[in-house]
Amino acid sequence: METSEVYEKLKEDLHRFARSIARHEQEANDLVQEALVKSLKEEQLYSLPDYKQRAWFFRVMKNQLIDDRRKEKRVMAWEEDFDFPVQALAVNPIEVTELLSHLPRELSDLIFKKYWLGLSSKEIGKQLGLPAASVRYKLQIAIKRLRKIIEER
Repeated sequence: METSEVYEKLKEDLHRFARSIARHEQEANDLVQEALVKSLKEEQLYSLPDYKQRAWFFRVMKNQLIDDRRKEKRVMAWEEDFDFPVQALAVNPIEVTELLSHLPRELSDLIFKKYWLGLSSKEIGKQLGLPAASVRYKLQIAIKRLRKIIEER
C-alpha cells in the first residue's frame, strides 16, 4: 500500500479532523500535507489496520499544530523584543523620510513595510521571497543603523 492509497482511504477523516483543530482552511490543509510527508518515512504505517493509521495521522497533525503554535509564540515574542518606535522619533513624515534616506533602499523598504504598513516578518518575507528569519535579521541591522544615526544628531 502506498501513501496515495492511504490518503484516498482516509482523506475525509483527515481533513475533518484538521479543520476541527486548525484556525482556518489553509492551516488545516497544511496539517494534512505535513502528516502525509511524514508518513512517507513511516513504512510500517502501511501495514497497520485502518483505525491505527487514522490515529497515527491524527496524532501527527495534533503534534504539528502544537509545534507550530509554540514556534509562532516564540517568533511573536522575539519580534516584540526589538520593536522600534520609528514613528515616535520623528515629528512629521518628512523627518521620517529624511531619516530613512540614510539607509540603503532595501533596509528602508523593510522598515516602511514593518512599521508603517504593519506587515509581519513572514508577510514581508513572502513578498520578497526571503525567509522570515532573514527579514528579521535585516530589520535588526536597519534598526541599529537608525539608532546610530539618531544618536549622532
